[in-house]
Amino acid sequence: MTARTGHAVAADGTRLAYQWHGTGRPLVLLAGQANDHTWWDCTRGDFPSTITMDYRGTGASDAPDVPYSTRGFADDVIAVLDGLGVAEADVYGTSMGGRVAQWVAARYPDRVRRLVLGCTSPGGTHGIERSNDVRLALAKRHSVEAREALEDMMYTPVWRAANPGPYTVLGAHGMPPHAVRGHLVASNTHDAWDALPRITAPTLVLHGDDDVLAPPANAPLLAERIPGARMHVFAGARHAYFDECRPESSELVNDFLG
Repeated sequence: MTARTGHAVAADGTRLAYQWHGTGRPLVLLAGQANDHTWWDCTRGDFPSTITMDYRGTGASDAPDVPYSTRGFADDVIAVLDGLGVAEADVYGTSMGGRVAQWVAARYPDRVRRLVLGCTSPGGTHGIERSNDVRLALAKRHSVEAREALEDMMYTPVWRAANPGPYTVLGAHGMPPHAVRGHLVASNTHDAWDALPRITAPTLVLHGDDDVLAPPANAPLLAERIPGARMHVFAGARHAYFDECRPESSELVNDFLG
């Protein structure tokens, strides 16, 4: 699939790399913490038109040494859409990308037609947070032991045995230390609880029921807090349900998007 690639510019001058595959109404795909657009390499082809981006600090985007936040990443998403001349899009965010997507939909309701939130959390005091052991694995994801632990959090042993990798969801390569820390802080300090009732886009919440990175108890919290939201839980799936439960998960998303 041919990609249109380039850079948009954020309000502070940061250059943000984007990739647009396909034609038609675009689906914005937002990756997890400290990951770039390659997070979606296995699944982007399931959708007719997708826009991905490299968060600031990852991939081909700039990595300014400034505070990062999920609100700020949401503003970056809008900068990419503005740069591409896209007035309205569907948005599908997973993990930290789901946290970013919450802010996109809540703060820019006229830019989001439909919203999909995968393996994510509302954050703050209402969110069900991951354990300290999981936080440590995320902070040290480039050690061999931590990467093996992260693989186990992403996929079940049976699926990994049949799909030995390499995996594209274990963190972007070449991130400077300040960007790694910035992404960790952005995800850990996310709190969109008060903003969720303001989301007007029809919303689908997806989660695996064996997810320790974003505990599955977060899914009903989001579905109940966002007006009219629907929810689907994949039995036995871990954090990267979108890979392991493909094509079922992609079919659900396509059906929801219409």
